[in-house]
Amino acid sequence: MSGQAEQLPQSEASSIDDATLAAEREMSDTQISSGDLISVATEIVEEKIDFQQIRLIFETALLTSAEPLALAELKKLSDVALDSRQLEALLVELAEDWQERGVELVRVASGWRFCAKPEMQAYLDRLNPQKPPRYSRAVLETLAIIAYHQPVTRGDIEEIRGVSVSSQILKTLETRGWIEVIGTRDTPGKPELFATTKQMLDDMNLRTLQELPSLDEIGVLLEQDTDVEDIPETAPSLPPSVAAVAE
Repeated sequence: MSGQAEQLPQSEASSIDDATLAAEREMSDTQISSGDLISVATEIVEEKIDFQQIRLIFETALLTSAEPLALAELKKLSDVALDSRQLEALLVELAEDWQERGVELVRVASGWRFCAKPEMQAYLDRLNPQKPPRYSRAVLETLAIIAYHQPVTRGDIEEIRGVSVSSQILKTLETRGWIEVIGTRDTPGKPELFATTKQMLDDMNLRTLQELPSLDEIGVLLEQDTDVEDIPETAPSLPPSVAAVAE
């Protein structure tokens, strides 16, 4: 018996080669790319996620929370892992569901929250007839200067307003949580630098300072209930968003 492999007839060898090529082509036709695999896997996972239930949970949490909820906090409420894109998409859908109601879901600096629409506030005030505290023109103009020129020192504020700024004015804004000291200026005396806070943005339903109205849009909004201090006409007036909160 010879040690060499027995040679198949040419016709049989050709048939085997053809069958092998056909099998390889069939396997190639049924193969999918890694991207397709990821897409299919994603669809399978998403089918198992009850997004309607998650939206209901988010809605409940936001309606019962006294403070805005950040994305990181909302993620804790879901039994499945959601990325920020999915989470924001759910919140946008939820906000759209509430567009025709008296309250709305808004995104502010600290996260998301429900709040009454401005046109509903007059009716809500009937439940609580006590007037909220009104801030003097000096307080609100100081806040406006800090918001538009921050970070600023007390001297900067006085230079813009043309009058001195009492410590009580700054204290009032700090107590309200609208401004804070963020450092000192590297000049003689190391004066404190003031800037606005996230709390101020939250109270005005704003996400960023860029959403404040431009200075060109600011009108004279403090014609009543001002203090007795003489304010130069060139001093900046209160932004509309600040006026809404103050009143």
